[in-house]
Amino acid sequence: MSLAAEPGTHKPLDIIESNEQLLATRKAHFPPTAVHYYQKPLHLVRAKGCNVYDEQGREYLDVIGGIVCISAGHNHPKIQQRMLAMIQNDEIQHTTTLYLNRYATRLAEKLAQAAPAGIDKVAFTNSGSEANEVALMAARHATGETTVMSLQHGYHGGTLGTLAHCGHASWRFKAQPVAHTVAALAPNCYRCPFKQEPTTCHLECATHVEETIQTTTHGKLAAFIAEPVMGVGGFITPPEAYFHQVAKIVKKYGAKYISDEVQTGAGRCGEAFLATKSMQIDADIITMAKGFGNGAAAGATLMRDEIAASLSGKFHFNTFAGDPFQAMQALTTMEIIEDEQLIENARAMGEYLIEQLKALQSRHPLIGDVRGRGLLIGVELVKDRITKDYATAETNQLMELTQERGVLIGKGGLFGNVVRIAPALSISRTQCDQLVQALDESLTVIEKSNA
Repeated sequence: MSLAAEPGTHKPLDIIESNEQLLATRKAHFPPTAVHYYQKPLHLVRAKGCNVYDEQGREYLDVIGGIVCISAGHNHPKIQQRMLAMIQNDEIQHTTTLYLNRYATRLAEKLAQAAPAGIDKVAFTNSGSEANEVALMAARHATGETTVMSLQHGYHGGTLGTLAHCGHASWRFKAQPVAHTVAALAPNCYRCPFKQEPTTCHLECATHVEETIQTTTHGKLAAFIAEPVMGVGGFITPPEAYFHQVAKIVKKYGAKYISDEVQTGAGRCGEAFLATKSMQIDADIITMAKGFGNGAAAGATLMRDEIAASLSGKFHFNTFAGDPFQAMQALTTMEIIEDEQLIENARAMGEYLIEQLKALQSRHPLIGDVRGRGLLIGVELVKDRITKDYATAETNQLMELTQERGVLIGKGGLFGNVVRIAPALSISRTQCDQLVQALDESLTVIEKSNA
């Protein structure tokens, strides 16, 4: 009997409910933390490449990639073909690492090849939050210490342990445990907490890391965790020298360096599959998810052999980690990124976009800063370039206006005033021009209305 013919509570899955019905159901059953981007929420039902489509068939250029998740492009044919083949061949839908499976082992092998030398062990997870939980657990177990240092404006996940290292109050909760956590000032060149300019900077932000250890801990750390580009913080892009100096400092105090590549990994920075490798960050543990699975629920924690060895004799289990379908999608994503030279495209299109966005900056006073690596780009909006007052309302207005023009952007930063741009790595120059035009037209409307 079909679902449509069954009596009772089953709703036919082939019928698309109205947006009003969906909103009513969300209000009835979703917690208030489940927010949506737009005043009139979008209902996306299809996607292909860099484009997504709503229930009316309207096309949008997706430049936030399901929140930095789409790397190879929506519904890539190679992933579709492999998924269909697995279903048609009745391949096992769910198994665990208690059993052997070729997809997970091949994926681990390929990840180790992409990682910096000496980082050879891989623990699979379902998300970036879980990957960072594993990293924190492993660092604490390996060192015998408990204190972890993170950065203000950093973000490492939505679980209890990772939120304790979140640098924004809006993400933390009243019961959030903060014992054994300390935070250093963020290396934010546009809003330098030490009032320095690039020409006068002596990496005071790195020196502050050591001062924080000396004044807020007992002199030892389990781990230091940081993103090569700070995603939720507003795509803050510290200089590479910062990470080199900080790695030396924290290791002097016994810490394992955790490089959180949940957003920067999978070639997004346009230099290597892992930014940690191309930036030569001396990390002990690397975490990733999001673009790693091209939207599939796949994450991973990569670690040095000696850290993995310290876990011997313990048992750690994740029911869905390394599942065949997720592992296949992550493995195929890695192959697509390599075969289609998407890292090279991310670098070229990222450079082109930053050039075009800086040209917009010269014409639109609302743009205070343009920054990023590869296709991880932040555009910070300010009410005044001297005072750098946060243009939060204007950013919200920009979201609506670009959506009306068929472009979906993201936003971030403590006050929600940073436009986040992170399209699929396959984005074309024509699509980049479409994005820039939508931003140009929308900023013009905002500036005229505020004149």
